[in-house]
Amino acid sequence: MLNTATKSEAPGTEQELTDGFHLVIDALKLNGINTIYGVPGIPITDLGRMMQAEGIRVLSFRHEQNAGYAASIAGYLTKKPGVCLTVSAPGFLNGLTALAHATTNCFPMILISGSSEREIVDLQQGDYEEMDQLAIAKPLCKAAFRVLHAADIGIGLARAIRAAVSGRPGGVYLDLPAKLFGQVMSADVGAKSLVKVIDAAPAQIPAPSAVKRALDVLKGAKRPLIILGKGAAYAQADNEIRAFVEKTGAPFLQMSMAKGLLPDTHAQSAGAARSTVLKDADVVMLIGARLNWLLSHGKGKTWGDAPKKFIQIDIEPKEMDSNVEIVAPVVGDIGSCVSALLEGMGGNWSAAPADWVSMVNKKRDDNVAKMAPKLMSNASPMDYHGALGALRTIVKERPDAILVNEGANTLDLARGVIDMYKPRKRLDVGTWGVMGIGMGYSIAAAVETGKPVLAIEGDSAFGFSGMEIETICRYKLPVCIVVFNNDGIYRGTDVNSGGADPATTVFVKGSRYDKMMEAFGGVGINATSPDELKRAVNEAMDSGKPTLINAVIDPAAGSESGRIGNLNPQSVLKKK
Repeated sequence: MLNTATKSEAPGTEQELTDGFHLVIDALKLNGINTIYGVPGIPITDLGRMMQAEGIRVLSFRHEQNAGYAASIAGYLTKKPGVCLTVSAPGFLNGLTALAHATTNCFPMILISGSSEREIVDLQQGDYEEMDQLAIAKPLCKAAFRVLHAADIGIGLARAIRAAVSGRPGGVYLDLPAKLFGQVMSADVGAKSLVKVIDAAPAQIPAPSAVKRALDVLKGAKRPLIILGKGAAYAQADNEIRAFVEKTGAPFLQMSMAKGLLPDTHAQSAGAARSTVLKDADVVMLIGARLNWLLSHGKGKTWGDAPKKFIQIDIEPKEMDSNVEIVAPVVGDIGSCVSALLEGMGGNWSAAPADWVSMVNKKRDDNVAKMAPKLMSNASPMDYHGALGALRTIVKERPDAILVNEGANTLDLARGVIDMYKPRKRLDVGTWGVMGIGMGYSIAAAVETGKPVLAIEGDSAFGFSGMEIETICRYKLPVCIVVFNNDGIYRGTDVNSGGADPATTVFVKGSRYDKMMEAFGGVGINATSPDELKRAVNEAMDSGKPTLINAVIDPAAGSESGRIGNLNPQSVLKKK
């Protein structure tokens, strides 16, 4: 229903009016967008208040970057654009990191920012928080639009929604100058200006010849491998993907945010034999996964010397041949492509060769057996494996809970140790490998799914968004945060050899992050052993109360840069 105001035009006559504030709200509601993440301030404070009054849920954060991360992961979970609302200039810039993150990770998100007036900005006359925000946003997102007239609000939001979710999803910027909100127009004209977006992300059907080519290559494989990426998880074609993988009989790897599309305990899972299958496979099928740095660009030592043929399924044609030759590109949306492949396989598809499957399974089982004793440790102070072993059991017992994970060692080890059982239950740093997503993701995951959230955070990673624990407490969200506290970045044992200051990677010894949570009315617990950690997390998940557990990890535990230390440049010069 259109929001209106009434104004007397002449004695005895009245005309229904609306304005920019109400048109923005009506356009959002018309398109089913009912949750906003943001930070209030000039010029969008009243917009947020009005949104709340009209039934839109507006969650107010302590920093725009965290609100943006929340909006980005909301888009991933719902396939609708997550919306972040910020003030102009500095607030816009704070949200821009999350917008670029959403674009890189292919999450549909819209950053809406208030801005200064065009006539002042263009003449650089020094307006309050003056900045040409549209020009800055354009290189960092999928599309950017500015609305100057209230009559264009409906079409502006429609364009932003369609751009965010169609094709390869991504971030979109929508610039709303302050004067726009107060513009008044006839309510009837305003209602007619609104646009309900129809079929925003239409199916993109693959070419039959591409499907046949891919199946011919796969059929000829002696050592096939399937790699599932977060694009496959985003597609929500879970049943089709599982049926296809099982019909091939091939070993599969799941990238971290694809974990759970099939259970990590599935008979074909090769997660614990990753290095073996990457080196030895002769045909590799990528489904919603990119051959970027996370897969060593499809070449080099990681991939071994065995010749390989790549099949790639992606909605973006330009992704093909990005690093290596793709002999069988299949372009289309994941659901349509996998359904077409399933149909093309017919009823007598020959499963992957038994000797290959048997070799992979043996390697996987051997590696799992080697790891098992480490995960059973109850040492105090804890090491990463002992602590993660306790959390691994909790996730197995609570497969519907959402796991949020970030850090260096905390991330690298957790994604290998903790098995996932259902799709879109593991949320992490994604393609950029950034830190700071933890609390924003946790808030959005709890709000969008209604499920309890377990956030496993490195102490360094937690510092980027830790103040949002007040937001979690304010909204009484069922979020349990575990901070792996080893007193520093990577390790808490580094020493400054050149002066009295602490080493650059060292934090305050014996920090008690749990006390921060208590300060905001949440539950804070200090855990020094895996048994204590397991009890504390189970209590938190059962209660649904905002909880932070300070998990004391041996300061010497951890390695430089986690498992990507090879990306750290090293000096070849020796100190004198």
